[in-house]
Amino acid sequence: MPPRVRLSFAAMMGVVFLIPAVALYSELTRRADIWWTPRPLLVPLAESQARVEVYVRGKSLGSLLEAGQLRLADAAATDVLASADVGFRFNNVDRVRAQRVPLLLGYAAVCGAGATLLLLLLTGRLAYRDEKEPVAG
Repeated sequence: MPPRVRLSFAAMMGVVFLIPAVALYSELTRRADIWWTPRPLLVPLAESQARVEVYVRGKSLGSLLEAGQLRLADAAATDVLASADVGFRFNNVDRVRAQRVPLLLGYAAVCGAGATLLLLLLTGRLAYRDEKEPVAG
């Protein structure tokens, strides 16, 4: 294979390798704290019971709030907490990570295949070799 053709194929394979490599790198270096429920979308106590149960000294948080046994004290006053005063934020990184696994595996497979083809191309293993005529003798 002529050097100019080999160089152009190598450049194309390099680009084909870099596209999933950059996507894979950006997925793996993404901030881990972005998967928390946003503060404006806090989950109320009644809706959060499917995912979390909170106990204070062996008693359910919901029953303590209904009985008026929890108070918030600051420098000026003491207020009784209600169910509406309690909200939850969930860390959804486990669910998001499970959803991203097939995509990351696909990126890794494309990167491996591209790197293999690039290596074969640069080492000359994909060069076309003419068939030789049998020697008449």
